[in-house]
Amino acid sequence: MEETSLLCLLFLISLLSCTTNQARLTVSPSSSQFFEGDFVLLICEEDDSSAGWTLRRNTSKQQRNQCGDGWGTSANLSCDIGYIVERDSGVYWCESREGPISNMVNLTVTGGSVILQSPVLPVMEGDDVTLLCKTKTTPSNLPAAFYKDGSLIRKQPTGHMTIQHVSRSDEGLYKCDISGHGESPSSWITVTGTLTTTTLPPTSALPPHSFSLHRVFRVVLHLVVFCPYLISTLLMVSLYRHRAKEITCILQSHPLRKYVFTSMLLMQRKITTTAAFRCFTL
Repeated sequence: MEETSLLCLLFLISLLSCTTNQARLTVSPSSSQFFEGDFVLLICEEDDSSAGWTLRRNTSKQQRNQCGDGWGTSANLSCDIGYIVERDSGVYWCESREGPISNMVNLTVTGGSVILQSPVLPVMEGDDVTLLCKTKTTPSNLPAAFYKDGSLIRKQPTGHMTIQHVSRSDEGLYKCDISGHGESPSSWITVTGTLTTTTLPPTSALPPHSFSLHRVFRVVLHLVVFCPYLISTLLMVSLYRHRAKEITCILQSHPLRKYVFTSMLLMQRKITTTAAFRCFTL
């Protein structure tokens, strides 16, 4: 009974040891679209700096490429892109050396003259969301038309539109158009009921199968790498149970002389039941 209680206690401790430190990727300025030449700062906001978070990205040409390796300048838990270009379009995330990753953020860089500024992170149900259609060289208060999933929502005289009390039905692909200047790229807006839910937006910049590979990668790392405490705990319990059994041996020539060994010690000394000894387990 004591062994069973100890096993349960150690198993619960090992499960608690398998909890992960979480990180959150934020973008400044807070937008999912940028003009070529803009400055962008990416920050891994985390609970424990000892987790060793690294900022990585997938683009149409590279996968799991970390900041500082041919793009961006890494500084502590941030990465700045001083002059962003179209080839920087892609999916960005923070990743710890133990394997867990943060939310994923899709960034689109255009060489065109119109972008749609929309929330880069998922928005909570019930919140208000403002979309801004802006040009690169002219004032950002020009009349604009806004579209969701390819259909016109409304035309606004000042270039911005507010969706009040968003719900799941507002989730979708948005873009805008300014007459005489052009159309923005499309951006996915995610609506969630919790702070921890993140939906990866569909994007042509995301290499095929990369999201599914990341999910498989996370599962494998959690099972194989991230919970060594569970494995060591099970080994410790196994060793404890093995050592807990005692073997008593009586020298047959002297019945009153007893020798008590643990099974581990008995094996180490290679003492077995022979004609000289009569052994039994307590």
